[in-house]
Amino acid sequence: MLKKGKDKYKDQSYFLYRLKQEQLKHILFPLGDYTKTQVRKIAAEFDLPVKDKPGSQEICFIPDDDYRIFLSQALRSKGLKIRPGPIVDSSGKALGEHKGIPFYTIGQREGLGIAAGYPIYIIRMDSRKNTIVVGKKEEVFSSGLVAGDLSFTNEAVKREVALRVKIRYNHPEVSSKITPLDGGKVKVIFSKLQFAVTPGQSAVFYRGNTVVGGGIIESGL
Repeated sequence: MLKKGKDKYKDQSYFLYRLKQEQLKHILFPLGDYTKTQVRKIAAEFDLPVKDKPGSQEICFIPDDDYRIFLSQALRSKGLKIRPGPIVDSSGKALGEHKGIPFYTIGQREGLGIAAGYPIYIIRMDSRKNTIVVGKKEEVFSSGLVAGDLSFTNEAVKREVALRVKIRYNHPEVSSKITPLDGGKVKVIFSKLQFAVTPGQSAVFYRGNTVVGGGIIESGL
């Protein structure tokens, strides 16, 4: 089984949910029963070079923690370019211009450069039209989601079941009802509205401390 680590603040199970039995049967997680503080203490006792190494707060392989430069250079090497485009409200009224959809996320409020007289948030992004849609905070909440590209650590969900769902790494889990759909997808209905359900992120399903599986969010409900 794949279970949460002891250190709830550094638990990595959200990122590991795609592991299946053929991988799990060959894997040991020797730090799973320790907190990070305990691991630091052990490293100090053995005078390991990493004993005082600062923890990474961003994407660890990105130079200078600037993913915008990384994405721009990676796309440029393939002859592609991140393009600016319109920011509109839910009625389609143009409010401003964004610098490129990859630089923004659902629920974002800062950095939009728009004065609307009230707080505005990104409520959805249309990559085909290269358009960002903004609205009021209440428009960012969803009652559920649809996920595809499913992966289960053991048995797939084949009937309606109650599980806890996490929609991003640092997001609290929420009690949910999960229902299989045609085409290898599932519908998730939350017990309470959730903020900024984001297509492309993973939705991971838990039963207690055990990872059941998860999938890629396709849309909010």
